[in-house]
Amino acid sequence: MEILVIEDEAPIREFEVTYLRDAGYGTIEAADGQAAVELFMEHKPDLAIIDINLPKMSGLDVCKAIRTTSTMPILIVTARNSDEDEVKGLSMGADDYIKKPFNPNVLVARVHALLRRHDRTRQLHFKGLVIDPETMSVIKDGKSITLTTTRFNLLLALASHPRAVLSRAQLVNQTYSDPSSHFVYDRTIDAHIKALRQSIETDPKNPQFIETVFGSGYRFIGVPEKC
Repeated sequence: MEILVIEDEAPIREFEVTYLRDAGYGTIEAADGQAAVELFMEHKPDLAIIDINLPKMSGLDVCKAIRTTSTMPILIVTARNSDEDEVKGLSMGADDYIKKPFNPNVLVARVHALLRRHDRTRQLHFKGLVIDPETMSVIKDGKSITLTTTRFNLLLALASHPRAVLSRAQLVNQTYSDPSSHFVYDRTIDAHIKALRQSIETDPKNPQFIETVFGSGYRFIGVPEKC
């Protein structure tokens, strides 16, 4: 995950970057609004932290510019007594705000929460396939595909971890809302996978999306498309 940190005060920016990197995030840094927009267009980060008061281009304008092409999470940083900036930032499309001075652990926690929320709702784009968790819809080569809730959840579980091998037990845990109330045989998952392939694969015998890893489970092999 890559975070765009936009802050004109170098000590604060370095402070933010240090804690984010310690939490396992990659970072890109910008000291003014104009550079921030250019870096956003070039790198397509996963989240932006935007200070409101920036040189060359205000944080509000940066937020507005990002929102014209992206739904990625945006966290704005405001002054302690600036409720008006918070309202303006949220109206421009920011997802959350934090006031200076702030605890860096709270900043990292906000970033974690925003990314988790975004992951649950953002569309997954692959070559020939679009999966929308919010509407539980699937588009294959421009055409809508109807899936049962169980099969949609199964597809989403696999597609959310591209190239990772998921065991049948892991798929049960991620597919059913209350796995403990479902006694699911391995062959039940296999039957759902077979039906899923019939729905989304051009040639189910030569799958482009869901691959069997014998003795281990299944993995999603669709080719990602960045939006």
